[in-house]
Amino acid sequence: MRLYDFGPAASAKRVRIFLHEKGIEVPTVTLDVRDGAQYKEPFTTMNPFHCVPFLELDNGTVIAESISICRYLEELNPEPSLFGKTPEERAIIDMWNRRVELDGFYPALHAARNSIPMFKGRVVPGTRTDIEQSPAVVQRGKEMLAIFFGRLDPHLSDNAFIAGANISIADITCFFATNMANAFEMDLAGQFPNIHRWHQEFSTRPSTEA
Repeated sequence: MRLYDFGPAASAKRVRIFLHEKGIEVPTVTLDVRDGAQYKEPFTTMNPFHCVPFLELDNGTVIAESISICRYLEELNPEPSLFGKTPEERAIIDMWNRRVELDGFYPALHAARNSIPMFKGRVVPGTRTDIEQSPAVVQRGKEMLAIFFGRLDPHLSDNAFIAGANISIADITCFFATNMANAFEMDLAGQFPNIHRWHQEFSTRPSTEA
């Protein structure tokens, strides 16, 4: 089993934090996606979506997408659980992770790709195209993120973590949405104090340095 990774990529780092929290070690191969390694063989055949991370199993099967990789590794290593132990826990964690991804992480990601100069020509993950960066997408992403934070902040007033009393995959996903909000200079402490508190506490976990 080998994990194909690139250090700065948020989705790749989601997997690394997950591995650290679980205490799992997986041999890792670094692909320099900034230099286009993902467009060369054998990597383009292994993952035709041209993104990291992806996991190559011993039988040659390739699993891409960070949450799918984490879910597979959770099945092999159920403790400590980050996806839930009971049907109810798993449903609640999945619910919150989907909310964070769809309403927070992805709007922030597209805002970042449409505003940061190094993503010029790469606004769509896994591509190199002539699609121009769009200020309208940046503005809409920030607006969507603010709406999501407005819903999440009251929830965190009496919950230590995103999906309840314990850390889960939803916290790992939300960590990166919140990091991007900080990059956009959103006033988390002033506007969303509970999210700010949660982010400050989560940032002290050793896994965030993975």
